[in-house]
Order: sequence, then C-alpha cells, then structure tokens
Amino acid sequence: MRRWIVIFCALFALVAPRFARADDKDAQRLVAVLQYVAADYPEAIKTASAAELAEQRSFLTEAIAIARKLPAAASLLPRLESIEARVGKGEDPAAVQRDCAALVEELVKATGLTRSPKAAPDLARGKVVFESTCASCHGVDGAAQTQLAATLDPKPVSFRDGPKILGLTPYRVFNSTMYGVKGTAMPPFSTLDEGDRWAVSFYVLSLRHACSGEPPRVSLEKLANTSDAELGADAACLRQKLPAVDAGAQLLFAKSAIQQAMSLAKSGDMPGARRAILDAYLSGVEPVEPLLKSRDAALVARLEEAFLAMRLAAEKGQPDLDKEGARVLELLETARLSGSKTTARSVFGLSFLIMLREGFEIVVVLGALLAVLKKAGARQYAKVVHAGWIAALFCGGLVFFFARKWVAGSNREWLEGVVALVAVVMLLYAAFWLNARANTRKFMAEIRDKMKTTLGGGGSVGLGLFAISFSSMLRESVETAIFLQGLAIDSVRATAWGAIAGIVVLFGVVIAMQKYGLRLPLRVLFDVSTVLLFVTAVILLGKGIHALQEVGFLPLRPVPMFRVDLLGIFPDAWGLAAQLVLASTPFVYRALTRKAPEAHSPA
Repeated sequence: MRRWIVIFCALFALVAPRFARADDKDAQRLVAVLQYVAADYPEAIKTASAAELAEQRSFLTEAIAIARKLPAAASLLPRLESIEARVGKGEDPAAVQRDCAALVEELVKATGLTRSPKAAPDLARGKVVFESTCASCHGVDGAAQTQLAATLDPKPVSFRDGPKILGLTPYRVFNSTMYGVKGTAMPPFSTLDEGDRWAVSFYVLSLRHACSGEPPRVSLEKLANTSDAELGADAACLRQKLPAVDAGAQLLFAKSAIQQAMSLAKSGDMPGARRAILDAYLSGVEPVEPLLKSRDAALVARLEEAFLAMRLAAEKGQPDLDKEGARVLELLETARLSGSKTTARSVFGLSFLIMLREGFEIVVVLGALLAVLKKAGARQYAKVVHAGWIAALFCGGLVFFFARKWVAGSNREWLEGVVALVAVVMLLYAAFWLNARANTRKFMAEIRDKMKTTLGGGGSVGLGLFAISFSSMLRESVETAIFLQGLAIDSVRATAWGAIAGIVVLFGVVIAMQKYGLRLPLRVLFDVSTVLLFVTAVILLGKGIHALQEVGFLPLRPVPMFRVDLLGIFPDAWGLAAQLVLASTPFVYRALTRKAPEAHSPA
C-alpha cells in the first residue's frame, strides 16, 4: 500500500503543475471568444445573417459558462450577461464591441495572461509552418485560391486583401491556431508549440506587405495586439521587420516564470519554484534593469524587494506564495505598462554613469599598479598589466556577442560572482606584495633583476600582474556589456555616446593617477596603492557574494539597511559580515605586529 501511495504522489507531482494552470487555459479561451465577438458581431449585424447572429449568441453562451468556473472572471459575469442580452436582441453593435474589448483587458490584467511572444518571432520559421499546415486552404501566397478552398463554406480568409484582414491581430490568429474557429473549417492545431504559433501568426499578416524603409520603434506586445488598420501606413515595415526583444517582452517572460513558480509551490515542488523565481529575475528583469531604473528607479527598488520576499518564502518552504507572487506580478505589470520610452539625453546620462560605476574598480587597480611600476622604472611590467585588461576586454566581447545565451540569467551571475571572488584574491595578493616591500632599495634591486630576464624567466611577478589586471577587467566588461544592452533598447546612439564619454573620463583618471603618483615618494606610493587595492577587494567581495546570492548558491539574510551598489554594500548580513572581517584584517595585523617586538624584547 505504501508503495502505491509513493507512486501516486510522484505522478501527482508531475501532473499537478498542469492542473494548476487549468485556469490559464480557461482564461485564454475566454479571451479568444470575446475577441471573436468584438470583431465579428458588428459585421453580423450589418449583413443581418441569421446564421452568423446565432453563432455570436453561441459564443456568448460559451463565454458565460467559462466565466462561471473561472474565479478571476466572477466579477465580470454581470457585464457578460448584459452583452449576451444585447447580442440576443441583435442590438448595439458598437457598444458590444467596446465592452468586449474592455473585458479582455480586465481579464488579462486579473489573470496575468501574456498576449505577446517572449522573443521576436522567426518569420522564416512561420513560413515553413504556414506552407506545411495552412497552405492547403489558404494557399502558399495566402490568397485562399485553392481547390480545397473552393469547396468550403464559409471560404477561408485571404491574407492578401479584404476588410477582414485589416482587423486581424497576431494574437487573434494565435488563438485561432489554438482553438480553431467555430462554424468554419478552421481546426485547432494542437501539435504546434507556442513558438511556432507566434511565428505563423506574425507571418500570415506579413504576406500582404512589402517594405522598403525602416520601421518605427514599436514593442512586440503592441504589434501582437494591434491590427493593420490601427498601424496605418507603418504596418508594411512593422510586419516585415520585427523588433528585437524589448523591455515589455522581458517583463512578460518574468510574469510567466512567476506564475509557474506559484503553481510549482502549490504542487509542493519548492526547488522548482525557487528556480523559476530566480529565472524570472535573472532572465526577465535584470537584462532590462538599467532601462527600468532610468524610467522609475523607485519602482525597480520595490520590485527587487518583492522578488527577495518571494525567494525567502520559497527557501523557507512556505507552500503558499500567493501573497508574495501577487505583489511581484502587480509590480511587473506596472513596470510593463507605465514604462515610456526614455529620452536620448537620459539614456546618454545613464550610460555614462554606468560606465563610470562599472569602471571604477578597474581604474583604481590599473592606476595604482601602473603608477607604482612607472615610479620604480619597471615599464616592462606595465605592458603585462595592459595585456591583462585588453585580453579580458576581448574575452568579455566574445562572451557577449557569441555566447549570450550561455551567459544569460544565472550563468551570467555565476560568472560575475566567481570572477569577482578570484579578483579579490588577486587584489589581496597585490596589496600584501606591495606592503611587504618595506625596504625600497631591496624592491628596486628585485625589479631590476627581473627586467634583465625575459618575462618567461622572471614570470612570477609578470604572471601575477597579468592575473590581477585580467580578473579585475573580465567581470566589469561582461557586466557593463549586459547593462548597455538594456539601455540600447531605447536609443543605440545615445548609449554608445554615453559609453564613449565614460571611457574618456576613465582614461583621464588613469593618466592623472600615474602623473600625480610620480610626485610621491615610492614608499608613500606603495602605501596609497596598497590601501586602494585593499578597498577595491572589499568592494568586489560584496559584489561577488551578492551575485552568488542572486543565483541561490549562498544563503540570504536581509537586514534593514541602505544599499550602495558602487561600494558593493548590500543589505544582507552575510555579505556585510564578510566585508567587515576583510576590512578589519589590516588593523588586526598591525596590532599583532606591534605587540610582537614587545613580547620578545628583553625585560
């Protein structure tokens, strides 16, 4: 008996998420029905077709039946019944159309449905799906001039012309492929996955268009829910040249992942819920976080707090995440709807500040090392330092351009966290290496001896300097590239100019550090450089721990405290404790070394 109970529980864990999302399917179907009525009822009134009017009444009967078993639609029932009464009498087509559209918007908001693809659909893939699945009725060219089409009543829709195609949206086509069209020969295509549905839905509306220019910037969500009639003259290029993934699409992905996390939590799969929450933030929110901050920084702060509360609930094994999940979904929807396009000036400013912020640590490291080496006459090792950061910059570019999927979400945070901790070790090595050179003459002699050999022969110093420069730059190059990618959604040119301005300022800081560093005595320069390297190590330690906490590798323990990203200070007890311990080690070391002579001195 116990064995059967175990088997039953295992099977339930596999299928429970599907049952938990049954409400989503009902809501999707209700949206599809209301869209049919909004689009076709006015035309049925105009033609006075008894068959079409009867079909509209059957749609409303189905809509009310779905709404009665859908908790999120309970408040919509009186308005649905009012629409049903007017359709039954054949009255008020304009108001029915308007009311159906309003109900769709409220239902989508209440249930968190997504009405657009998570990534730009592949029109080439849409063509393949269309020709293999739809061409027998609609024709390869979409004109519906086929032998099979001639035998059907009503005739299949032509995607080349006609008033009906002007009112279609990709989302309506998407729903038609999922549920079919009642009263026609259009069946549901259950074998198509979501990506293929969106691809063919956007493709069929591109058939009638030819584009010779560049389309304006429009979100995927708007394109998915806007007809050609509403797009007007821009429809041709907007249907032919789809935009890349934008902030709205990213946030829709995050909403979908949060809904999945809530379903997994209800089924008892807390590890799965935790992974879904992490994926929602890392792959949905973080790529566009700079852009969202430029629009509403306070909203982003509330969103991060809500994600943190939901993660903590999942880590504690709380099965009921509805409260935290609902808050996250509400904030994601607010961010998606309230975000307007950022001005070029604000994009420039934010890009400039990001470049300065992310470049701060590497500038301190490079400036300190180059100043010391130049003062000591060890220019040969300056080349090693430059080789390190240039190699890291090149690697960061390769990772960004050729392996963006690999460094998406948690993988990127893993990379940044691990590299940050490696950089901490290397910076501490450099700080103690400089601090240990108490005898300046001895250090100068050592440098001169190293310079007499090749870098391969005296490789310990050269390899160490290369590793410090490389590890410090690698993390910053990857993180900066991701941030700038998010800002470029609104303005590529302003992002590029802001980044260039930031780079110019950073190079100016490095040159200034070298110039004024030469005026200091070598011992003082060693001390200043040691402090700078040590402070940078403390900052990177906080950032590295925070990155590994974001991927769930390290535990969270929030504390009521301020947050300063630039200094690596985050309101978490573990990260702050580690930084305090590291920051206190120089003082402890100095106190111990002061007492040592007293202990061994004669009485």
